[in-house]
Amino acid sequence: MTITAADLVVPYITAREGEEADSLLNLNVRIGPDRRPRLGYKDEAGPDRDLRGVLWARYSMSLGFAGQPTGNPRWRLVHPLRQRITMALLRCQVCTVPLKRSDGILFVETADDGDDYTGPVKTAQPPVCLEHARMAARRCPRLRSQGHVALLATRFPLYGVIGTPYQYTTDGIQPLAASDAPLPYNHPQIDWFLASQLVRELWDYEVVSLNDLAPA
Repeated sequence: MTITAADLVVPYITAREGEEADSLLNLNVRIGPDRRPRLGYKDEAGPDRDLRGVLWARYSMSLGFAGQPTGNPRWRLVHPLRQRITMALLRCQVCTVPLKRSDGILFVETADDGDDYTGPVKTAQPPVCLEHARMAARRCPRLRSQGHVALLATRFPLYGVIGTPYQYTTDGIQPLAASDAPLPYNHPQIDWFLASQLVRELWDYEVVSLNDLAPA
């Protein structure tokens, strides 16, 4: 199947050209509610932290008509705030419609031979509506080449975040080696973590065929 430029639908969470990360020089040490030092911003505001108190990476937004992202997509990059919003509020990562299926919330993962989907699944992929799940399975190069797994979940608590750990040294605040492994919210180092993706853990779910699901 040939995919033309007109066929492309850019997910809401995809970063765009012109959107840039904030300078790390704005990071500093702040005192948390427990009176212990933690990572913060010099001009920190409420939206810089999630409801669990974790600091999030700042990223500018290029918005056009009706507040929608504009600019050429940077396909391999996810915008931290838009990913956080769609994952936290359970909105489609493509079109942002609220997801209200009576039989569960739909998540689509890249097929992984190492996962048999018999236990909990941690995911940084926000949920997706059925229309755009089917579209992604047909058009997303990664899903087309590696395959996909559709999971219809009924229990999916927030687990933690993906991002970069930091430490305070004699040279100031320094980043440590980052990984794609999610850090749970109850981790002792969470106060020194700069989050860029929100992670849920799917507990009660079933593997489904997108073609067998009825529209909500």
